[in-house]
Amino acid sequence: MTFKEILQSTYKSSDTEEWLDVHFTRPVGLVIALFCRRLGIVPNAVTIFSIVIGAAAGVLFYFDDLALNVAGILLLMFANFCDSADGQLARLTDNRTLLGRALDGFAENVWFVFIYVALCLRLQSQPMPYTDEPWGIRIWILSVVVGFLCHSPQCSLADYYRQIHLFFLKGEQGSELDSYAQQRAIYDSLPKDKWFDRLFYYSYSNYCRSQESRTPRFQELFKKWKEATPSPQLAAVKSQFLEGSRPLMPMTNILTFNTRAISLYISILLNIPWAFLIFEMVVLHSLYIYMHHRHERLCAKMTKMIENA
Repeated sequence: MTFKEILQSTYKSSDTEEWLDVHFTRPVGLVIALFCRRLGIVPNAVTIFSIVIGAAAGVLFYFDDLALNVAGILLLMFANFCDSADGQLARLTDNRTLLGRALDGFAENVWFVFIYVALCLRLQSQPMPYTDEPWGIRIWILSVVVGFLCHSPQCSLADYYRQIHLFFLKGEQGSELDSYAQQRAIYDSLPKDKWFDRLFYYSYSNYCRSQESRTPRFQELFKKWKEATPSPQLAAVKSQFLEGSRPLMPMTNILTFNTRAISLYISILLNIPWAFLIFEMVVLHSLYIYMHHRHERLCAKMTKMIENA
């Protein structure tokens, strides 16, 4: 296969792929993956390397020094390239492992923990905007709110909506639309000595449950969809769902890595790192609320269509 053919095989759909990933992150990631394959480097090693350099990037954002901050930006960009490369390398070498899945889901969380802590340490003794009062404990409280109540829900729901869209677009084989019940059943079936596997499926099943608990209208639609008999009316529901879901896909991309990272880079370069936290809390969370409202409303409409079919 040519480089272009391999690259095309990594794209899930034009609806869900982000421009920056298609034209920048994925091609660079594939170059890294091909280089690692030639050297015999396994995907998990690439993932661990991305965790280390992403964490190092976070540390560099602590310093109020432009050169170190630029180095941090470049390191975080490279960590993201490696995060793309590990999955591509796993496909190229047919080397997919449960540890790899766990590490891949863990990587970005580690990066941002280091970033939030570094920003808090950097800002806590600095004055808040337009005041002489230092941030102090306030910046830590703001970071905890942003990290746990904004960043995490935004990313998990954005990922869930993409998988839902791919399910209706490509079917079960083209999506990773996992359910709490399914993942919990795997956990319950594992013997006690498989502690790592049990830990993974316990955590992942709870992750799925948090997605499902925030999407009651979709859960109702999905139940009706699975119970319905294939028909022209059901095909119309699928078509209309995709039509309504498609405009939400750019929003899911905004709520994941690239836009978040770009806003971080800008705030760091302008020496107003607190603005990154405000952007996540105000702009991104407003978009999250709007996206969630539209998706739930779309699902309620599709459920009525199935019931009336």
